Amino acid sequence: MSIRHGLLALLAAGPRYGSRLRTDFEARTGGTWPLNIGQVYTTLGRLERDGMVAQDDVDAAGHTLYALTEAGRAELRAWYDRPVERAGPPRDELAIKLVMALGADGVDVREVVDAQRRHVARALHHHVRQRAEALARAPEHPEEMARLLVLEKLVFQDEAEVRWLDHCEARLLRFTREEEPPGPEQPGA
Repeated sequence: MSIRHGLLALLAAGPRYGSRLRTDFEARTGGTWPLNIGQVYTTLGRLERDGMVAQDDVDAAGHTLYALTEAGRAELRAWYDRPVERAGPPRDELAIKLVMALGADGVDVREVVDAQRRHVARALHHHVRQRAEALARAPEHPEEMARLLVLEKLVFQDEAEVRWLDHCEARLLRFTREEEPPGPEQPGA
């Protein structure tokens, strides 16, 4: 997730102070990716250092407002224009857990798969319910549509993980059957 570019996108609408950026970011992403206020100010500091934002003014409450510079606008346009790179597979804790569980003493990999499937099924149910609620309100504003898009991404990720877990279970069943020693010959067989 690019907090840097997310903040630049929010600043394109006009100057804002740090905690307002945090609130707007969380609203725009449907609360899916909460930000620590320290992340916001650290990122603003780097953006200021890199000439992408500048301290603009102070509001009536004494908050320092940050504004997008021309360099920031150019960076934001470039970000929108380029695809998101998928360089190298990300480290996935679940995949690491499953491969480490294979052959580990006292670990039944199928139980690990089942526990994860139950967890993902609960998450999927939750995300589907949230998506249905969002659709029932008929999104009319960009923030509502943004939340719906994020929820749909989460539903698709949950569904994909369930399919992958089903695949893992089938693969593990075939693997364990191949590893079983042949049983005793049946008389007359």
